[in-house]
Amino acid sequence: MLHLLNGESTEAVLAQTDLGGDRFFFRDALIAGPTPAVNGLDWRRIRAAHLAEAYGVEFEKCENNFARQQQLFESFNDHEEVTLWFESDLFCQANLLYVLDWCAHSHPESKLSLICIGEFPGRPTFRGLGELTPQELSSLFHKRIEVTAAQLELAACAWQAYRSEDPRELERLLQTDTSALPFLDGALKLQLTRFPSARNGLNRIESSGLELIGQGFTRFLDLFPRFVAAEPDYGLGDAQFWNAMQQLTRGASPLLMADGIQEAMSESVFAITDAGRSVLSGAADRVTLNGIDEWLGGVHLQGYANIWRWDEPNGRLVKE
Repeated sequence: MLHLLNGESTEAVLAQTDLGGDRFFFRDALIAGPTPAVNGLDWRRIRAAHLAEAYGVEFEKCENNFARQQQLFESFNDHEEVTLWFESDLFCQANLLYVLDWCAHSHPESKLSLICIGEFPGRPTFRGLGELTPQELSSLFHKRIEVTAAQLELAACAWQAYRSEDPRELERLLQTDTSALPFLDGALKLQLTRFPSARNGLNRIESSGLELIGQGFTRFLDLFPRFVAAEPDYGLGDAQFWNAMQQLTRGASPLLMADGIQEAMSESVFAITDAGRSVLSGAADRVTLNGIDEWLGGVHLQGYANIWRWDEPNGRLVKE
């Protein structure tokens, strides 16, 4: 038995249970950075370079982790069963698509089972598997379901759409039946809200962060929990959210100013600028002011114009 887990915290809890088997947690955060349609060594190098830059980890360490992960994936058939432990949020769903797509193309005969939840009895503010007790976590094992061919096929189509240079592939996929993976529809709709708004150039994560800072939650230690409470379905960790806020401190007309940002994430204190207030109100546009250079799946948003935006009132992507 091999347990492939969504993160280090879940692995730590599972280690305290009486469930046997090997354990390994997924080594990437595919919600952020480039996920172009390349494979093999090129893929690992692109992802390692992103993690090294975004999180301050040595490139060689990232590349070694990915090589080890790839070796593990290639050993799936050596295990009687591989159990995947993931959650309903966008962070987990993107990573899960990667795993299921790999199995669909490389090891479709592997026996896979899936545990994927968005809530847990007695925990009204459930945020993830890693917050459960060992007894609570182990209780999910007996409720696992075998991964079906329909789920593998859907995951392969969804991963292709997520990695596409054309984000309309996501919209087209959402017009099809995605019920084989119950949380996929909601996750991919959230992915669309990460494109700059047609109203002011802010995506939903940035807009929510700016609003909270404007309300007085200026210390990152106060800001991040408020954001998680307001937007739990993205599944962002503190590092991904901090990077998103840090981006708003850059450009010719920064939307945020920050103190302590060079010392440590925990020491950061943000303040909204006049430009930030203008953008938040819709009087100015973030992209027009500062441009954009960001990857959303396989889409590289770059420059000041000719980019994809999210038209919230009409629920569709538009291109300038």
